[in-house]
Amino acid sequence: MIKIKKLIDLLKKNKSDFFTGVPDSILKELSYSLQSKNYKNHILATNEGSAVSLGIGKYLSTQKVPVVYMQNSGLSNALNPLISIAHEKVYSIPLILIIGWRGSPRIKDEPQHNVKGKITEQLLKLLNIKYTILRTNLDLKKFDKQIKIAKKNKRIVACLIEQGVIEKTKKTIKKKDFYKLNKEFFLKTLLENLPNKSKIISSTGYNSRELMYLREKFKIKKTNDFYMVGGMGHTSSVALGYSLSSKNKTICIDGDGSFLMHLGAIKTAGNFAKKNFKYILMNNNAHDSVGGQTTYFNNINIKEMSKSFGFKAFYSINDKKNLKQNIKRFLSSKNLSFLEVKIANSKIKNLPRPTNLIKIKDQFIKK
Repeated sequence: MIKIKKLIDLLKKNKSDFFTGVPDSILKELSYSLQSKNYKNHILATNEGSAVSLGIGKYLSTQKVPVVYMQNSGLSNALNPLISIAHEKVYSIPLILIIGWRGSPRIKDEPQHNVKGKITEQLLKLLNIKYTILRTNLDLKKFDKQIKIAKKNKRIVACLIEQGVIEKTKKTIKKKDFYKLNKEFFLKTLLENLPNKSKIISSTGYNSRELMYLREKFKIKKTNDFYMVGGMGHTSSVALGYSLSSKNKTICIDGDGSFLMHLGAIKTAGNFAKKNFKYILMNNNAHDSVGGQTTYFNNINIKEMSKSFGFKAFYSINDKKNLKQNIKRFLSSKNLSFLEVKIANSKIKNLPRPTNLIKIKDQFIKK
């Protein structure tokens, strides 16, 4: 196992003292450590492409090699600036990538992670990015040598870290509830009051897992949901695409981190969605499923934003008062509608994960 302090010390020894990235369950000890010290040169980015771009800009101003961290699923978001700006045959800008390796061939994982896990090394090789698989402290020495070569030759270098490699520390982020409404209570009430033939498309992380859990626990019909087990930030686009060719009321349930990751997608929905499209933003101001890091969402005027994006009606729920009536009012609105639900963090432990994804898809598309 590897102590996160040793990894951070190695990076700082190489004068890499700017960190940016997107929270990841494998790398949460890294973000915990940086946030617990209020490290001034650490920025939580909304998506991996933005993190890489932040690093590029930082290098241009300081000539110090920045550190960019992400889950390997986010490597796809990062490819554009990695290839079209930082690549050695373009601007040749050195970066250090710390990548949480979900779906590593050595470790059993979920289907979407297994797919990405198998091609992660191939992607790095295609980009001619030298990398080290970190499993022991000896691997840190190898990575140190690669960093020095990358700095000298102005190249991108990476390390891959599997689940369980980073030693857990006592430094954890205490999950803060910005709001009081119990998330599970809201979702259960929503499910119980959906019109017939309504369809739900829900974002990756706890939203989809909680929906599945609540339907099973309370025996609520569960053929009407499409769970986004991956594709963070793309929920509203999938829901929009479905709604445009369906008469069904389409409810998009999104998280605040997902909303921010590809903000332009909700503007597209505001431009082109029909009245059967209903958007629900589950706002807890946190990346709940990967450690509770803040999304910095609490200082956004979402009402004004939704209206400027083209939504004609805005609703807000933050407590149990008249919850059933407020949900029905939102669902029955004849306008393109946006609902912000201010919720506490999830309280359900050991949430199940969607399995048999082909069956879930087939059930969802049945008329």
